[in-house]
Amino acid sequence: MLEAKIKTSVSKGFKVLYNHDLSLDEVVLQPTRREFEGTYTFVIFPFLKVTKAGPEGSGRQLGEWLLKHSADVSAFNVVKGFLNLEVNPKSWVEELERITAKASYGSLPSNGEKVMVEFSSPNTNKPLHLGHLRNNFLGDSSARILNACGYEVLKVNLVNDRGVHICKSMLAYQKSGNGETPESTGLKGDHLVGKYYVEFDKRYKEEVSELVSQGVSPEEAKKQAPSVKEVQEVLQKWESGDKEIVALWERMNNWVYEGFDKTYKTMGIRFDRMYKESNTYLSGKEVIEEGLEKGVFFKKENGSVWVDLTEEGLDEKLVLRADGTAVYMTQDMGTCDMKHKDFSFDKSVYVVGNEQDYHFRVLFAIMKKLGRSYAEGLYHLSYGMVDLPSGKMKSREGTVVDADDLLREMFDTAEQHTKTLGKTEGMSDKEANKLYSILGLGALKYFLLKIDPKKRMLFNPKESVEFQGHTGPFIQYTHARIAAILRRANSLEMDGGFDVDKVHQINRREIDLIYRISGFENVILEAGRDYSPAIIAQYAYDLAKDYNGFYQEIPIFNEESKEMIRFRIVLSSVTGRIIKKAMGLLGIEVPERM
Repeated sequence: MLEAKIKTSVSKGFKVLYNHDLSLDEVVLQPTRREFEGTYTFVIFPFLKVTKAGPEGSGRQLGEWLLKHSADVSAFNVVKGFLNLEVNPKSWVEELERITAKASYGSLPSNGEKVMVEFSSPNTNKPLHLGHLRNNFLGDSSARILNACGYEVLKVNLVNDRGVHICKSMLAYQKSGNGETPESTGLKGDHLVGKYYVEFDKRYKEEVSELVSQGVSPEEAKKQAPSVKEVQEVLQKWESGDKEIVALWERMNNWVYEGFDKTYKTMGIRFDRMYKESNTYLSGKEVIEEGLEKGVFFKKENGSVWVDLTEEGLDEKLVLRADGTAVYMTQDMGTCDMKHKDFSFDKSVYVVGNEQDYHFRVLFAIMKKLGRSYAEGLYHLSYGMVDLPSGKMKSREGTVVDADDLLREMFDTAEQHTKTLGKTEGMSDKEANKLYSILGLGALKYFLLKIDPKKRMLFNPKESVEFQGHTGPFIQYTHARIAAILRRANSLEMDGGFDVDKVHQINRREIDLIYRISGFENVILEAGRDYSPAIIAQYAYDLAKDYNGFYQEIPIFNEESKEMIRFRIVLSSVTGRIIKKAMGLLGIEVPERM
């Protein structure tokens, strides 16, 4: 590609001028700042010991050599220690031809490494909510990006299907469920179970309030509330294999799984493998024994097992309770080994909110102390919470934004907005409904993915579906516009490519567009390295903006030269292809008509 060719020329220039071997990795080309002439900028300052001259003199010397020996460099200028290079227009045309011919452009060759991406990780006591949506979209998009970077990717979901929180829903259902089922109530299974989770919390708070009114301290009241003791009995029965309790647990969990499956399908999310904590929570016991033998763990007088991570800048951490029961860390250590045994990954990415930052620092430090070969490849993709204009969500109080409700709202909002703008004329009802789904889901995904994962964010549904500005529908509309241009080109039989030798002059808008397209694979690598779909989202938006600027200023069909018309049709086609690929990396469809 063009940038690689120029890098090679710079490297050759250093060898000829300074007898210095400069690797291509050391040749960093930056975009030239808008106030200066040029496309690529090479910073001279780091190499002054090699050139043995001042920054401006070194820049001029290298620039003059490139002008004589590189067909791709048409001009240069030096601003202090910055060598700004202008690219020969012919090279841009050839670059477009190369990209057009490369069907796999945007998908890098295999690097021979495996990566596991674990995301979603819901609890089976409530429906998925807005926070889960950010998690799912981040995980799915990251997996797509890593696959495009050349990794073999496995997407997994570790479901939290056991524990006291699951038993809370079960206890409430035992007390007041009256045999309700998803079929008898018309509720999705996850919604039905979630109803009883909220009901438990309501009863529990009433009990605490009653005890406090009797003079019991708030802290003691939380421990003495009858519901707390009852739910502990349910948990103990489950762990001991009580047939009635296990049967209820299986029935309610299956309701939830059926509900989750429907939501995942609506979101366009799928997993290659499902793990369940009920199958993994005891898996860490063997790791505990190994750690004790190796001296990585130690026992306290009460029999509990700990690890000392003070040398790692952390503290002492409990890994097994005194009564021999597992804690989350026990389970996670065992699951680490289990997942690596199933899929011998080089990297394992955990997509989990930033409230668990400390937990994963501890887990990764433990696996390193245990000498796990894969420990260096463990990574926590930490992300910020999603807030609404009304404030923070709380599952127990039933104040979360339900994922199903939000998805439906997004589809409805997309329908209203699209009809208002008159963008469904000539469409059948089936085509229109499909468009509303594509736009609504695309708007939601884009809004949640365009923000750096590390940042906490405020979600505004109405803002997300606008057709102008930094939104998914703006990019989707740009693709539909390009698709319409290509249909017209096809009808005129002018979509058969162009002759490079007959395209003599292109303008700034066309150069900017080809330059943006030529950087796509570098953007994919950057997004994969940083585990940040936001980088892809920004790229897709910038590309759509560049194309709209080109479309508004450059007449595609009103041109005397048929070869220039063909060139611009190809440029439009490649832009549409890259927009579709970029949005696909975010898990977003783009429509052909709007």
